[in-house]
Amino acid sequence: MPFKVVIDACVVYPATVRDVLLSAAYEGLYQRDEILDEASRNLIADGRITEDAAARTSAAMRRAFPESTVTDFEDLIPVMRNDPKDRHVVAAAVKAGAQVIVTANLPDFQNLPSGIEAQTPDTFLCNLFDLAPDLLVAALRHIVERHKNPPTTLLMLTAVIGPELTSLVADYLKSE
Repeated sequence: MPFKVVIDACVVYPATVRDVLLSAAYEGLYQRDEILDEASRNLIADGRITEDAAARTSAAMRRAFPESTVTDFEDLIPVMRNDPKDRHVVAAAVKAGAQVIVTANLPDFQNLPSGIEAQTPDTFLCNLFDLAPDLLVAALRHIVERHKNPPTTLLMLTAVIGPELTSLVADYLKSE
């Protein structure tokens, strides 16, 4: 079974990053849990999507990954030692048995419980690449195939994630 990961709301907020992370999970590279309600509230508050669109997106993600919902972690929140506004994420990670929290806000995830590490999407996806480069590149290629308007390339896609992943994928493509 793949290792468990909790995805912070801030990384499901940008559509491209969300698409890459979910595609990697779909390929079986990891099992994920996420903070959907927080992401939905932020997308609605910023005017990026309507409440109906947020509900449809959350429902689609829950249907695609029914095992990805963590519940009954609220009693753990008060004992977490990281930034107070993100203690619910760490509590969910503890409850889920996650080894990694994927977040763009590393400073908010200091003083984590033993066995849990916070990583940026770029670092996390580079680690997945190291474990299974062919599977991750396949997931990225599926995204590129779906992006018709405007069209994109693997390197354009990875550039949204970060420079390290882009470098790894560029080297991979040269070796094909």
